[in-house]
Amino acid sequence: MNRVKNSFFSRAFWESLFFVQNKWHQHGVLLHTLRVLYYILKDGEFRFFAAGVLHDIGKPICAYKKDDEDAEFGEYSFSDHEERSYEIIKNWSFISEYTKRIVRYHYLIRDIKKSKEEDMPRYERKKKIWDSLDLDLKKDLEKFLFYDDLGKGKKRR
Repeated sequence: MNRVKNSFFSRAFWESLFFVQNKWHQHGVLLHTLRVLYYILKDGEFRFFAAGVLHDIGKPICAYKKDDEDAEFGEYSFSDHEERSYEIIKNWSFISEYTKRIVRYHYLIRDIKKSKEEDMPRYERKKKIWDSLDLDLKKDLEKFLFYDDLGKGKKRR
């Protein structure tokens, strides 16, 4: 797991929160989150509301420049951001276990697909997690990914 831990006062924290993520996101983390919430509420999928608020809470903390492409375009990578988000909320008693699971696994579907092409050991680990989840949660993760994608807006390049 990426163990970057940006300070609240770091440039990466604030840039990723307000201005830029990467080529897949048109907006910073805050506006992306608000867009995700908009689509969740528009469709009346209230069970996803808390997860929509919290799913990327760990991103500004773990934002980093992974490669030359990130540096060239002034963008960030967020490896394992969903686990970092989960780490932040896992002991919050006022958050349901359901919401914690959506936050923790919201990127799992995409991670499995990507790692199958690039990193077989990671793929095996992620696939094992997926196989351990119940069918209802898998369906909800697919639905939540739909809202997460809507919140990204159009690609910049």
